[in-house]
Amino acid sequence: MYVRSGEESHAVNHYRGPMIMDRFLRDIPKAELHIHIEGSLEPELMLEIAARNRLVLAFDSVEELRKAYAFTDLQSFLNIYYQGTRCLLHEQDFYDMTWAYLNKARAQNVRHAEIFFDPQSHTDRGVPFETVISGIHQALLEAEQKLGLTSRLIICFLRHLSGKAAMETLHQALPFREWIAAVGLDSSEAGHPPEKFTLVFDQAREQGFLTVAHAGEEGPAEYIRQALDLLKASRIDHGVRCLEDPKLVDRLVADRVPLTVCPLSNVKLGIFGSMEEHPLKSMLDRGLFVTVNSDDPAYFGGYITENFAAVQQALGLGRHDIYGLARNSFLASFLRKDEKQRLLDELDDFMRKQIVISPA
Repeated sequence: MYVRSGEESHAVNHYRGPMIMDRFLRDIPKAELHIHIEGSLEPELMLEIAARNRLVLAFDSVEELRKAYAFTDLQSFLNIYYQGTRCLLHEQDFYDMTWAYLNKARAQNVRHAEIFFDPQSHTDRGVPFETVISGIHQALLEAEQKLGLTSRLIICFLRHLSGKAAMETLHQALPFREWIAAVGLDSSEAGHPPEKFTLVFDQAREQGFLTVAHAGEEGPAEYIRQALDLLKASRIDHGVRCLEDPKLVDRLVADRVPLTVCPLSNVKLGIFGSMEEHPLKSMLDRGLFVTVNSDDPAYFGGYITENFAAVQQALGLGRHDIYGLARNSFLASFLRKDEKQRLLDELDDFMRKQIVISPA
């Protein structure tokens, strides 16, 4: 494990060079564990794919589309998000979307990504499940071969739909079992508790899938407890409202449950009024197992480096805090133990090579 020397610690604590810090945040090896691939669809590519598929969207230009990204809550975002998915019809569309994200991630030194996809957003429009997953899977394979970026795929059930619909989606996924690492739960949280999906998660675990769940973003801390107790989630996506329940915090700390926090998303959707109000630093201080991620980067103003930069600047995080978050991202991943160790060694080697130059 990387350990700072006293001299380096002094230099780090007093260094304020923004350009050096920006490069550090970009170049530090990291994993991304909370990224919705449909939420990485940038307006330029969305309009390009729509034109290729001869579809007319509600927006005529990139500028008009970006102006619509003024969200007041999760549902207002989802209304735009689901409009964007309409342009995705063919395997090439899903490949292009995924490949674009993977290239952006690699440029920010994401070494491993665990990617959510929402098949119900597409199958409900008549797009075959196989079309969706084949395009995504091909891009993931090429990213490992050409970019050295490993990945895992996580199928998410839309919680505003029924448990029965989720079960049907699980059955559609079974022929592609080897391509999917885990099942998750996303979409509108308020009013849709995890307990609604207990049966489908039970079935998913019987089929050998790992489980994760969005909980404690707009929904209460109780939803986190349900995700742990009823869905047996090994990771909680978001989880920022856990701080409302001290006993739950104690449990999360004791059990080392990873929380995949998405700072820009939380502020953009009004969960917190500003980045300075974000509890990520408090969560770290409480001993919670926190990671930083981008959620839906095309809509929320940044990929993983931009999320790191936002919390670093607003909350005064030092390099060792950033190192800890990057380390957490590898430890919380679904990689094998030897794969995790290889990336942790790469991270420690990166830190040892850092040259901290004091400002004039």
